[in-house]
This record gives sequence, C-alpha cells and structure tokens, in this order.
Amino acid sequence: MRDHDFTWAENMLLLDRANEASDRDVSYSFAIDELLCKQVGEGGQPICHIWRHPRAFVMGTRDSRLPGAADACRWLESEGYEVLVRHSGGAAVPLDSGVVNLSLIMPVAVKSVYGGFRDDFERMYALISRTLGGFGATVNRGEVEGSYCPGDYDLHIDGLKFCGIAQRRQVKAMIIQAFVLAGGSGIARAELVKAFYDRAGIGAKPGAYPLVVPSTMSSLEERRIFEDQDGEATERFKLALHRTFADISSIAANSSNDELVRVRLPHPDVIRNAANLLGSRYPLPR
Repeated sequence: MRDHDFTWAENMLLLDRANEASDRDVSYSFAIDELLCKQVGEGGQPICHIWRHPRAFVMGTRDSRLPGAADACRWLESEGYEVLVRHSGGAAVPLDSGVVNLSLIMPVAVKSVYGGFRDDFERMYALISRTLGGFGATVNRGEVEGSYCPGDYDLHIDGLKFCGIAQRRQVKAMIIQAFVLAGGSGIARAELVKAFYDRAGIGAKPGAYPLVVPSTMSSLEERRIFEDQDGEATERFKLALHRTFADISSIAANSSNDELVRVRLPHPDVIRNAANLLGSRYPLPR
C-alpha cells in the first residue's frame, strides 16, 4: 500500500459523540455535520466527527424516488426504524449501535492530489486503513459487487465490505462521511437493505437500485480484527481512531485530551432547526 500524506489532518479537531445518549433522532447528527461544515468554510479548524445511532435506516435520494419507497418506509417504521433521506450521496444504509459513523469536515481548498472527489475519499480510506493496519489488517478499496451502498471506494478486507463512503459539499467546505461496520452482523444488515429494496423496487426499471447479496458484507468483529483486545468492537475501533489522530495531528500531539475534543457545538435549538430544515429539503416518500 502506498504511503499517504496526512498533512490535511495536522490541525484537525476530534469530536467524539459515539457514546452520547441516544434519545435524539438521527437527523440531529447529520445537522451537526452541516453546521460544522459551515463553520469550517468560514475559517474554522477541520473536524472529525464520530457518532452512532441505535436504530435507523438512512436512504439516498435516488432510493426515495423508487416506486415502492413510501410502502417500504412504512414497513421500516413498523419494525421500529427511524427513516431518513440523507443529503450526501450514496444509497441505503442501516445504522445501529455496532456501526461507527465518521465525518471528515474540511475546507474545499485542501490541496488536490488525485483530482475531484477521489482526493476526499482517499483521505477517508487513508485514515481507516492506517487505523486498522495497526492490527495487522490490510484494507482494500474498490466496488464490492452485491454490497449495499456500492461505490468505487467500498472498503473491504478479504473481499468482504465493511465500510462505505459518501460526500456532501458546501460552497467552501465539504463532509466526507463513512459508515464502518465495527460490530454485529454484516449479513443481517444487508438482509434488511435487501428487504427494503424488495419492497421499494417493485415496478422500478432495471438498474434503478443495487441488487444486494448479503454474503458480501461483514464487520470488523466478524473479521476478528480486534481479537486480542479488550472491550466491544465499536469501542476498540473508536479508541484506535483516537490513537491514529494522536499520531497524525499536531493538535493531538501538543494538547490534552480535554482540549482535543472540545469542539464548540451550536446551541441544541440551532441544531434542531437545522435538522428540521434538512427534513423539509429531503422529505420521506409518502
């Protein structure tokens, strides 16, 4: 694997909300991304936002336009899932306590190496690859046929996908978002996505949605990446991320942990208003 340039992360702050109380809906975390992206675009420091949600199903805008999407959403809600149409790219993704979500929030002026979106995705790949490389894992990138939310920057180990990457751009800043299957069953999550498309895709044209093969998905726990470590897989992956940032960030190297994680968040009412605005711009099919 080629050596990666981590100069983009030298002044990056770490916002770890992975263990926050789970009483807020999933749109709250996406709204935080949106507001922090605006701050970064206005000259604020870049941020890595880590978060989780206990039970949600996040679909892409293309998914929301499928003929049976409204019926599929009602079915998901009857199964206890909170459903959201996200404002970044990509297709349907289920979230639960075993999925760690990462958002790299950076100015768009970051120096280009590969050109276009590939630079942004490459940075997320580099971060995750370095983090897991410390445990002897080789992370590869490239579309995994049959996976859910497929793309050129599917991240996989031994051919099994555990991470997908999407992007959201504002005028002056961008958000590179990744879901990482740290714990739990990759197949069970893929079966849920397949069941969604089986309902939402009725009457759709060929190629309108991914054809999910559940056996293409796996989690880091299932790949035994943290086999010799204490604690659950999500916590171990999160702590490994902290160590990676301690290695690559000059802020981490020169600051106490309290200073490192002290990102100034907008008032909760501001975040809630932003979440409501996202909901109105990207409504659920009804």
